[in-house]
Amino acid sequence: MNDLTSILSEPVARLGATTITLGHALAFGALLFLGLFVALVVALWRSAKARAVAAADAADHARDAEARMAGILQAQAEMQGRMGAIAEVFGARQAELTQSIGQRLDAMTGRIGQTMTEQTKSTHESLAKLQERLAVIDTAQGNIQSLAGQVVQLQAILSNKQTRGAFGQSRMEAIVADGLPHGAYEFQATLSNGSRPDCLVRMPNGAPMLAIDAKFPLEAWNAIRAAEGAEPQKVAAQAFRRDIEIHVRDISEKYLIRGETQDTAFMFVPSESVFAEIHENFEAVVQKAHRARVVIVSPSLLMLSIQVIQAILKDARMREQAHLIQGEVIRLMEDVGRVDERVRKLQTHFTQSAKDIDDILVSTSKVTRRGQKIEALEFGEGETEAPRGVSAKAEPAPRVADSKTGQLRLRVVEGDD
Repeated sequence: MNDLTSILSEPVARLGATTITLGHALAFGALLFLGLFVALVVALWRSAKARAVAAADAADHARDAEARMAGILQAQAEMQGRMGAIAEVFGARQAELTQSIGQRLDAMTGRIGQTMTEQTKSTHESLAKLQERLAVIDTAQGNIQSLAGQVVQLQAILSNKQTRGAFGQSRMEAIVADGLPHGAYEFQATLSNGSRPDCLVRMPNGAPMLAIDAKFPLEAWNAIRAAEGAEPQKVAAQAFRRDIEIHVRDISEKYLIRGETQDTAFMFVPSESVFAEIHENFEAVVQKAHRARVVIVSPSLLMLSIQVIQAILKDARMREQAHLIQGEVIRLMEDVGRVDERVRKLQTHFTQSAKDIDDILVSTSKVTRRGQKIEALEFGEGETEAPRGVSAKAEPAPRVADSKTGQLRLRVVEGDD
């Protein structure tokens, strides 16, 4: 016992001035263990209480969760019902919308088809018209190409002096031959001085002939058109004026013969543009030609002159045939007089025939009236009536028996009226 006391009283530590013994340490440890145990019991009690509260809270939460779940399930069921109704409404609306869209698509397809048909028809018509116009254009293009070839040929003709003269000659001959009768003109005839104009037109009543020249000098004119610059054109114009003056002098000296040809001759220009250019820019040449009694004519003026000559020829032929026409008129009047006489005789016959017909109609009307009287009257036996024109003392008319009535009817003998 003493050993235990001594052991417990042995110091084990020193804290400042205080000495801590083993007994003190054991007592402190016991107190510390008791405090820990109490703290542990309290902690366990608190833990159990907390668990109970937590379990109660968990139960409450579970009940709330179940209630909420039931509410959620109910809401879900209601939502499913509403969704079903909405799905049905949407289905019906979708069917109506699909039908309406189908109808609109069909109508639109029909309109589009009709529009496409009309557009196709219009396109075909436009293409047909375009093809016709293209055909016309092709024909016109062919004509233009042919005309271009003819122009090239004409240019080739005009580039040669001899062929150019033949061209003017042929054109002048065509105008004269179309306007005058055969025998009223002569081409390349020889005059008394040995000259040969291109054409001589025979005038009526023994008048002198009209000379026409078709050899117009076009070389200088082509030189004017080909010249570039003022000086070359001036030189070409002078050459052109000189050639025309020489040609006018030749016509005046060769073709104007007193008593054989007219006092005026024609110088034929085969181009209207050249004729207009001469009268526009070479007035002095035109005046010299007039003084030389040479008239410059274009194709149109030559045609007009030929028409005037044709009218003069017709008038001369009518004057030459005037006595024949007068004799024919006299014989025609004699024939008309005989016809008038015969018509008058025929009228007399018609008048007599009309009178005879009137007399016949009078006689037939009298016969008709007397027949009506005879048909209306029935005479008895012993009754007589003297017809007009027959004496009352005449013998009674014979009687004939009617086979149906047995009565006697009077037979009337019609006299001449």
